Amino acid sequence: MTLALTNARIVLPEDVVDSVALRVDGDRIVEVADRPAPGDTELDLGGRWLVPGFVDTHVHGGGGESFQSGEPEAVRRAVAHHRLRGSTTVVASLVSRPVGEMVESVARLRELVTDGVVAGVHLEGPFLSEGRCGAHDPALLRDPDPELVRQLLDAGRGAVRMVTIAPERAGGIAAVRAVIAAGAVAAVGHTDATYAVAREAIGAGATVATHLFNAMAPLHHREPGPVLALLDDERVTVELIHDHEHLHPSVVRHVFAVAGGRTSLVSDAISAAGLSDGDYLLGGLGVVVRDGAARLAEGGALAGSTVDVHRAFVNAVRDGIAIADAVASAASTPARALGLDHVGCLTPGFAADVLVLDDDLEIVAVMKDGGWLGDAPQRF
Repeated sequence: MTLALTNARIVLPEDVVDSVALRVDGDRIVEVADRPAPGDTELDLGGRWLVPGFVDTHVHGGGGESFQSGEPEAVRRAVAHHRLRGSTTVVASLVSRPVGEMVESVARLRELVTDGVVAGVHLEGPFLSEGRCGAHDPALLRDPDPELVRQLLDAGRGAVRMVTIAPERAGGIAAVRAVIAAGAVAAVGHTDATYAVAREAIGAGATVATHLFNAMAPLHHREPGPVLALLDDERVTVELIHDHEHLHPSVVRHVFAVAGGRTSLVSDAISAAGLSDGDYLLGGLGVVVRDGAARLAEGGALAGSTVDVHRAFVNAVRDGIAIADAVASAASTPARALGLDHVGCLTPGFAADVLVLDDDLEIVAVMKDGGWLGDAPQRF
């Protein structure tokens, strides 16, 4: 039976529209129509916002659980945490660990990718710069030896969606090409690359900037470094962590003004997301969360975040980003960047992943694959 969601402000890829019906049959969106069809079950949304489920392509865990081990029940609990908070599609990010441990984690996550629990694996390491290691253990970072790159990619058997690389490392540009040849996305991040080397990486096929500005050589007027190379290139999608800790709102506004539809909001959330302040672990390193900000216990570097993409989206809108642009940055742009087909848009044929938001953009209900998470709403 087809469900028609009506009386909503619907954010479509090309526009924000009122007084139309979003028709859902099974796990797919079948039509955006002027009115429900005869026989549809109609659900009046009372003028609320209707947006696509968000797509988080850089997240390490949440709700007290981490993706790092690949342990199935822990992964499922972390995914459930983020789905209830609007991220209906999640890519599991892994921080740098000993190589054998990372290979094992990728292999375990592979089955969860096949089952549709996570949409892929993101290797945020170990091919990063020690000088820009952030919350990665510098002792575990290394050059992207071709055999090691192949070993990690082979462990995923297609499940690895993205690999972050500091291209200035020995073999970095070759690694970019190898990742792309394997069907994954190469990202530039945790890097001290010069402007020229960052441009070379983009020319070799890198198409994502891992959390732009953070863990990167800063912009300088004589040596622009990686930030300007990544921000200015139309081929590159730039991640932003907009938790009001990693970036100033004025920087976020500037990136949207320059990069537009290439801007991707990510959470970079760790296991502490959704929990109270306290002491946590990230890849074996101690993390202290105070007032919601996660920092390494030793050194004080930011260690991911405790937010979700929905909160980053709300922050963006409140900081002056148009709602349609903010929705795209939280849904269609990250999906497109990682080649995740049929999610991130309220488009016929796409997955029926839908969020109902109130006037303050807070979540009222979440639909995943045509089914409501939690109790099915009877009315709004």
